[in-house]
Amino acid sequence: MRRSQRRHRTVTAYWNDDTLVVQIPARMTREEEKHWVAEMERRLLRPGGRKTAPPRASDAALLARCALLGAKYLEGKALPSSVRWVPPMRTRWASCTPVDATIRVSERLQRVPQWVLDYVLVHELAHLREPGHDAAFWALVNRYPKTERAMGYLEGLSAAAGWGISEED
Repeated sequence: MRRSQRRHRTVTAYWNDDTLVVQIPARMTREEEKHWVAEMERRLLRPGGRKTAPPRASDAALLARCALLGAKYLEGKALPSSVRWVPPMRTRWASCTPVDATIRVSERLQRVPQWVLDYVLVHELAHLREPGHDAAFWALVNRYPKTERAMGYLEGLSAAAGWGISEED
């Protein structure tokens, strides 16, 4: 949150690495501040919005996002011990090792929309409960409402870039 004496009416927001920065007029009340922080966060993270997931989001931000998604879509029963960004993988968007509950996410996903990254995280979290790609696994993944849409997005991205990344991990 940044208050500015020179700013009189406008509110702006942007990502600085994995931190949301909201600039408001100094004269705003705490209630107005709270409203505008929530509103600007909603705008920057909305599906189909111009802004994408925060570039270079930290590993800690990924872990926090996994906790939120796991609680929302997997009853809180899929908690990773660590989640981290890794250099681009040749054939995968992400991977999970259920034995030690670790998730690795390709840096190629740092600039996709938040809803696409969320799908990949839900997919990997589901592996913590169901290691294979059987019907039980897909039943968990399909709790995320934008699964098909995100899969199509990733397929198109891979094809357009010539990466040859498949949905199977």
